[in-house]
Amino acid sequence: MSATTQESLFNPLRDGLARMILTKVAGPDPLAERARVHDTPGPRWFAPDRPIRRVHGDASMFAGGLRALLLQSLHPLAMAAVSAHSGYRGDPWGRLQRTSYFLAITTYGASADAEEAVARVRAVHERVRGTSPDGVKYRASDPHLLKWVHLAEVDSFLAAHQQYGAAPLDSAETDAYVQDTARVAQALGVLEPPTTQVELRQMLAEYRPELRGTTEARQAARFILVHPPVPLAARPAYAVLTTAAVGLLPRWTRWPLRLPYLPLAEGTVVRAAGEGLTRTIRWALASPTLEAGMKVDKSPLPD
Repeated sequence: MSATTQESLFNPLRDGLARMILTKVAGPDPLAERARVHDTPGPRWFAPDRPIRRVHGDASMFAGGLRALLLQSLHPLAMAAVSAHSGYRGDPWGRLQRTSYFLAITTYGASADAEEAVARVRAVHERVRGTSPDGVKYRASDPHLLKWVHLAEVDSFLAAHQQYGAAPLDSAETDAYVQDTARVAQALGVLEPPTTQVELRQMLAEYRPELRGTTEARQAARFILVHPPVPLAARPAYAVLTTAAVGLLPRWTRWPLRLPYLPLAEGTVVRAAGEGLTRTIRWALASPTLEAGMKVDKSPLPD
């Protein structure tokens, strides 16, 4: 059987997988979302050669996004806000699609659309406020909480990209990526976000005394890892993805979230499975027939 014949046989499977991923991540009309992001004329926040485009356009973002959610949940006030206001249990796919769109429009979209998306998020943050279960008041627009969410995302996206990305960043590119993300963070209201990997690590360490595993954080982890709203047919692949995401978490995060730490397995079996799944997602989203027939851009709208 020729390579061309083999490819034609796999195309329906490849296209079906791509469509399933895109509709879950980008909504029922992913083409409209992609056209809005990529085809709207005008200047962009980031040039085509900037590292943020490479990181956010890689399939490793799926594992990175899950890691970010788990890491963010360790701040009690951030988790209290998510638990009370985000609706992640009732509408998890809607939340994923909104987050994916925000990442895509600020990374690839026209500057005017990026600014509009930021303004919309800031308006939502202004309305999110309350009191945590242990009696501490919070507001989502608090620059200190915004910085924690930003640090956890950037660290997670970097960790996933360096482990599972098609083209990991070198040291200078890593600093450039952190600097790129600082532009979005400042627009959202983060004060003095990190601009180098060293600063990122230092700021993460400064938050350690505030972090702990609350009941709400462990419930969110169980929802994400054990009881996700994922079709049965996709559960095996999702299990690989979540295992890879957990394997990327620092050791100190495991006990607060009641997650296992198995360094030998994580360095061998889990890593191999994660690499295989990431390659499969990347392969599906780069389908030539899907690109030709539907004009789908190669970069995924990330988690």
